[in-house]
Amino acid sequence: MTRSLDIRTESFEMAGGGFAISRGRRTHAEVLVVTLRDGGITAHGECVPYARYGESLESVSEQILAVKAQLEAGIGRMALQSAMPAGAARNAVDCALWDLEAKSSGKSAAEIAGLPPLKPVTTAYTLSVETPEKMAEAAAKAAHRPLLKVKLKGIGDDERIAAVRTNSPDSTLIVDANEAWDESCFEVNMAACQAAGVALIEQPLPAGKDDMLAEIERPVTICADESLHTSKDLEGLRNRYDAVNIKLDKAGGVTEALLMEEKARALGFKVMIGCMVGTSLAMAPATLVAQTADFVDLDGPLLLAKDRKPGLHFEGSTMHPPNAELWG
Repeated sequence: MTRSLDIRTESFEMAGGGFAISRGRRTHAEVLVVTLRDGGITAHGECVPYARYGESLESVSEQILAVKAQLEAGIGRMALQSAMPAGAARNAVDCALWDLEAKSSGKSAAEIAGLPPLKPVTTAYTLSVETPEKMAEAAAKAAHRPLLKVKLKGIGDDERIAAVRTNSPDSTLIVDANEAWDESCFEVNMAACQAAGVALIEQPLPAGKDDMLAEIERPVTICADESLHTSKDLEGLRNRYDAVNIKLDKAGGVTEALLMEEKARALGFKVMIGCMVGTSLAMAPATLVAQTADFVDLDGPLLLAKDRKPGLHFEGSTMHPPNAELWG
């Protein structure tokens, strides 16, 4: 039977009136879903286009439609790596191909990847960047969670970090500046992170303007996010970063993400598996990488007012593996 491909866009309202990072606030998660049908089997993959990388729902749709004929002719995951560039579009297609292979073979995605059965993992829960007072309130409500990710925005982050730590004394903290720090605030913010016992700082300086990281002591683990896309970037990050954040939407799917994790380990990096704000369908493939990650940040569904069904099962911050109906 001939394989067919369809794409659709969906919008999911975010909880609490929206979510803010250093680059702005969003009220909805806008996602694109790829559906592959072959021999009575239906498979799915989801991506979240990101404007920071020049992506939109329209551009990602165009990228996928440009290879629709190849996909319907039966192109596989490995050939896809050269047929499409890394990014959100390839991620959705790659994840759909994994799902199709799993459902067609009767094997789980974990088996196909050569992994043992998936286990539950603990995900970070992200606090939106706000005033120190509002972030203190949010931290108090989330203080029962073992791992909190704190969004920051530059000047005044020392107060935000201190406020969160005061109201969540027992949580492990990781912070994400989203490229918002510069020389005017780096030192004071770093000192605040050290004083608060922060475990990891994600992308403090803009990508391409982070040479300073190679010249200073790094008392807190520094993690590359916007500076990293695929495994080709890893070697060049060694003198500036201690950890890397692998995201399927940047890497272009599970296939590349698994290779990235292996290479990152060989180069001595700690590994974080992260996400854009999407639904459980976007998080499910990332659970393959999450099994051995040092930090897991796959809380996208927890930030939505309503997730898709079926979705991942969460018990607090414990995320259980996806069932076959959802993905893989």
